[in-house]
Amino acid sequence: MGNGNAIIATPTRATKTGPLHPGARTDAAGKAVNNVILLSLPDEEYNLLRPHLELVELPQYNILHQPGEKIDFAYFLNRGMTSLVALTSDGRSVEVGIVGKEGMVGMPLTVGLRRDTFRAIMQMSGSGLRIQSEAFEDVLSCTSILPSELSRFALMHGMQVAQLAACNRLHEIDQRLARWLLMCQDRVDSQMIPLTHEFLAQMLGTRRPSVSLAAGVLEDAGLIENRRGTVKIFNRKGLEEAACECYGVIQHLNGGLGLK
Repeated sequence: MGNGNAIIATPTRATKTGPLHPGARTDAAGKAVNNVILLSLPDEEYNLLRPHLELVELPQYNILHQPGEKIDFAYFLNRGMTSLVALTSDGRSVEVGIVGKEGMVGMPLTVGLRRDTFRAIMQMSGSGLRIQSEAFEDVLSCTSILPSELSRFALMHGMQVAQLAACNRLHEIDQRLARWLLMCQDRVDSQMIPLTHEFLAQMLGTRRPSVSLAAGVLEDAGLIENRRGTVKIFNRKGLEEAACECYGVIQHLNGGLGLK
């Protein structure tokens, strides 16, 4: 109160700073956090999320949510990679997006939707922090940087999905396979990509013989080695040259997503 006038305090807004280094922040169990979005939050907002975050192991092919079914959890991956897959009534499927440590699985929750149109499946095993959908929505409603970071991710991811749609329609299978392997390596930081040709075919929306033939072309060029259930990348630069132009477009988005 001053000069007879009431002074009304306004709440201070959290300010965004640069993301912390991986491992600089821990979950409630004291385990290191590597997820880019969680590392980008100010302390006051992360501390609202922290008590609700549960560390879970996410084995390969584990389904995080199904199309049309209720989304029970949002997931912030620390390691591994999730595929978002469109399914048809006759059993066919094609990958429409991927999420690693740069993002969140369960994005419909950010706008109050409890169901998704895609299957979210662990393409490569890893671990992550999950939060119940109700708790996530409660925290989201009283933060400012978290919605901003998720909106940024949604925009960048939407651009990726649009580019993948064009790629699946316009480019040859060997180019698409090269692009896909590069996108995987961007998220797992390893030469070894643990996937079978059968699963690759499902992700690329084609038949297994086509994938095996394309993988053989890349192997003959000395770019990869096909092993049982695994693809090893030998020559990343050569693989970039073998990929379609879509990878160059997608690679420009990596910095905005917190990837190398």
